[in-house]
Amino acid sequence: MPPIRDLLPYLERIWDSRQLSNHGQVHEEFEQALCEYLGVKYICLFANGTLALMIALKVLNLKGEVITTPFTSPATAQAIYWNNLTPVFADINESDLNINISAIESAITENTCAILPVHIFGIPCDIEAIHKTALNHNLNVVYDAAHCFGVEVDNQSICNFGDLSVLSFHATKVFNCIEGGAIVCHDEKTKKQIDALKNTGFDIDYNLTGYGINAKMNEMQAAFGLCQLKYIDSVIGNRKAADAFYRKLLKDVKGIKLPGNVNSTKLNYSYFPILINPEEFGCNRDEVHDHLKRKNIITRKYFFPLVCDYAEFSIYKTVDLPVAQAMAKNILCIPLFPDISIEQIETVVASIKQLQG
Repeated sequence: MPPIRDLLPYLERIWDSRQLSNHGQVHEEFEQALCEYLGVKYICLFANGTLALMIALKVLNLKGEVITTPFTSPATAQAIYWNNLTPVFADINESDLNINISAIESAITENTCAILPVHIFGIPCDIEAIHKTALNHNLNVVYDAAHCFGVEVDNQSICNFGDLSVLSFHATKVFNCIEGGAIVCHDEKTKKQIDALKNTGFDIDYNLTGYGINAKMNEMQAAFGLCQLKYIDSVIGNRKAADAFYRKLLKDVKGIKLPGNVNSTKLNYSYFPILINPEEFGCNRDEVHDHLKRKNIITRKYFFPLVCDYAEFSIYKTVDLPVAQAMAKNILCIPLFPDISIEQIETVVASIKQLQG
């Protein structure tokens, strides 16, 4: 959270304007600041990332099947479902935990209309291969970039790839507005369409342009985001240092693999996942999770279970997903936050090593 003193001037502005929502001054300032910081041309702010993902699919007027990863939050598949589209799950890579390009190719049918890859843990997908596949099959690409604030590839924002990219500003993310989200698009016409859809279908002149939903970000969220933006570089810098220290301490621990360190990419170090091989390590993931919990070290089994293993989405699982199943069984995200101390990192790693005797 930003210093509360930084928020007070924005609150005074909001109280003076008496405009709490509907594209107020702070909202517009936040949009412009994000465009400049991220290096994107157009951005549309939302109350949360799930609504943004729903509208991203809606604005493309899609019908049919959408290929996505099962190794993600259920929100990814929920957005497909709420658009009356059919999710099709494709397996992932063991190296970066992202959707596998060969699995995408195998999943394409005459009913496929789009690909919805997720940059898991802020690690970019194979954007070139996905772009080539989409062109060959005339498919739209919407990236779930929920974890990707500030991530760059080839010195440009990861959000500049695909037809649209969707960010999440939820409280658990590197950059947050308490709740919030955004769609990055590439032209003014699409931005106007998105802005109307998120405003129950009304355009800037309050003409009803079609069916929409109320998904707008309010002035309070925008103010919180502007405060956060002042500190985001130091936040990411602190996370990077913590990531490097974790890697140093864990690199020689037998049975633990550290996925996702991409040297050619500017990352945001949003999570620190470890993969536990129970045969080599001596304990399985659940035993490690429970051991750390007893020491008041809270970890997360991201992403377990797979989306396709929930009853609501199991009917959409049409092929075996061996890599995703194995990763979900063995993954554990250990504590990483911008002000984590060296001593806390050492405690986490020492507690993990205790299980090996």
